[in-house]
Amino acid sequence: MTLTLLPHPRHLDVAGDSAPADLEISHTSDLSLAPQGYQLNINPSSIALISADAAGERYGRAALAQIKSQCGPSLPTLEIRDWPDFAVRGYMLDISRDRVPTRATLQRLVEVLDLLRINHFELYTEHTFAYQRHTQVWRNASPLDGEDIRWLDELCQQRGIELAANQNGFGHMERWLKHEPYQHLAEAPGGWTTSWGARWPAAVLHPDAASLDLVLGLYDELLPHFSSRRVNIGCDETFELGKGRSRERVSNVGRGRVYLDFLKKILDAMHRSDKEVLFWGDVIRQHPELVSELPRDQTIPLVWHYEAPIENPTLPKGLETILEEVGMSEEILRGFAGQAGAFAGSGLPYWVCPGTSSWNSLLGRMGNAKANLVDAAKVGLDSGASGYLITDWGDNGHMQPPSVSFAPLTYGACVSWSVDANRDINLAEVLDRFVFEDPTRSLAKAFLCAGQVYKRSGARGFNGSPLFYSLLDGPGIFSGGDAPTQRGIDQVAEDLASAERGIAAATPTCADAVIVCRELQQAIRLTRMGARELAKANDLSAPDPVDENDAAAVIEEQRSCWLQRSRPGGLADSIAKLKFAQSG
Repeated sequence: MTLTLLPHPRHLDVAGDSAPADLEISHTSDLSLAPQGYQLNINPSSIALISADAAGERYGRAALAQIKSQCGPSLPTLEIRDWPDFAVRGYMLDISRDRVPTRATLQRLVEVLDLLRINHFELYTEHTFAYQRHTQVWRNASPLDGEDIRWLDELCQQRGIELAANQNGFGHMERWLKHEPYQHLAEAPGGWTTSWGARWPAAVLHPDAASLDLVLGLYDELLPHFSSRRVNIGCDETFELGKGRSRERVSNVGRGRVYLDFLKKILDAMHRSDKEVLFWGDVIRQHPELVSELPRDQTIPLVWHYEAPIENPTLPKGLETILEEVGMSEEILRGFAGQAGAFAGSGLPYWVCPGTSSWNSLLGRMGNAKANLVDAAKVGLDSGASGYLITDWGDNGHMQPPSVSFAPLTYGACVSWSVDANRDINLAEVLDRFVFEDPTRSLAKAFLCAGQVYKRSGARGFNGSPLFYSLLDGPGIFSGGDAPTQRGIDQVAEDLASAERGIAAATPTCADAVIVCRELQQAIRLTRMGARELAKANDLSAPDPVDENDAAAVIEEQRSCWLQRSRPGGLADSIAKLKFAQSG
């Protein structure tokens, strides 16, 4: 028989005999096996599990449970030998772009992470933890508090998942710096102007003692709620550094030096507290001569990239200008090989960090996601990365529903376990069998069909879908590119209709089945409106007309779907980003 396992093991040998499913399992330990590895032998008279450690035993028992769920009273005789490519296989969820998940959503997510053998979990935080001395910052955000974190930490521990602290501590501080008590800490208190003329608000801390005191005070309050020693301090995308109060110093010693000096002060403080520190490596990557100055121990750069590799990039001139300002050179666009060079061979145990490609899209960008996730696994494995962190962002209001990330998250978990065994895994089959539990095998195909519409219109996008950008009140900075075609707009409509037929045919039985179907239908409605807007802007025929009543109904359903998964804080800000949002 054909077995479907998630993830697919690197070695699976099925014999011709059978064994009773009610045989007791014998377990032994063997430290010679690879960490987290296991060997499962099913014989006519015995089931034997050998594991390297507790994690390997857990994964072996989970594999056996998957086999039993498919085989009934009679199991095939077989041997599985399996172990992971990456010791750390993580998932990071953005909870700072308006959408903060409920406890029920977090519990469902932890169950999915356990199924996927993800063993590291982070909640990306800017302003959505309830710091006791900073109520003005999080007052309207429905933040998580210490009790939430302790509850989630215990839930993760029960399933062998490390919950690591995460609080950005240099860039992406706009939700803090917009408030008067914090404006004096900004690098550019009045905001700054990009090279292409856009005006951006203050988002980066001025690297001085006052800013350091703020950041270390946040960590002092946050970290005791976590059992893990790991903390992600962020420190990415410090775009305006040197364009404000530190202009003279940057001119004298260089932007990289000013950045590194502040980063090292945070690192030193965390190391004195016996913390292992993760930080985004995008700024230091641009200054490879400084990598050798980073502490060798307990310091992990995170090498991130979210686009499929582009062998010969040809981008619109305006987009090239934007990418240059944010540190994305032509070499970088070729994928993780261009990103990892500064850290490979440095002696630092860096991680590769691809993405789900769900943000700025509503329905995801599955083609881009799969290529990006495989690229990270291959380059990371070849260049000695010690971890693999799947990121799931919420740019522009986090309008995509959580379930849209299930498909790329599943695929990324599989290729991070073993890229050779899983890069061609039947993703629809494993999603329907194990995640959605849909016996009709219809729902995953609907998700995967919907996840390809981003590239159907003929328009190109970067870091998102043109169908999403067309809904925003103002163009997305990465929305430039080829114009859509009439055939492309028609193809979008056809694919969305096909996905809707798949939802109607599906009968999922997973715990969140009703929510999953409802939020996918809502994302399709919003995407259809995006296709109409894109068509209208380019003098093409829209799939069908839209009126104010239709727009109002779609917005109301977006609110309802949001509250099924997420806390109310941030909902109004997210809805307001839609250009057709009703006032009042």
